[in-house]
Amino acid sequence: MQHLPAIVVLLTVLLQLGTMWATGHAREKYGVKAPAISGHPAFERAWRVQMNTLESTVAFLPSLWLAVQYGFPLWGGVAGLVWIAGRVWYAVAYLNDASKRGPGFLLSSGAWLITLLLGVIGLIRALLIG
Repeated sequence: MQHLPAIVVLLTVLLQLGTMWATGHAREKYGVKAPAISGHPAFERAWRVQMNTLESTVAFLPSLWLAVQYGFPLWGGVAGLVWIAGRVWYAVAYLNDASKRGPGFLLSSGAWLITLLLGVIGLIRALLIG
């Protein structure tokens, strides 16, 4: 299980690639020429999924790193897998019907908060112990 955090990072990169592909595919399918970011609603949903996932990743990866670096590699990795599952659920739901994205968002947000909490606890413990 020592490699679980690295697997989570790899899955995060693959998730980013998947959202990029979905946006590019929608751009081509619906004729939305770059640099436009509006047009067909299905393209706009794909673009929002990509941007929202990118924004979430920027907060998630440092939190995962803190959790792993400061004593919680297993639990950080498990929370990371939950974050991945939540983001995939979010993306699929959002692409199909934007109003259905909430549960995936909540699951991934909860997992991110867990990694953040683990990182904070671990860092405080390291500062106090020495």
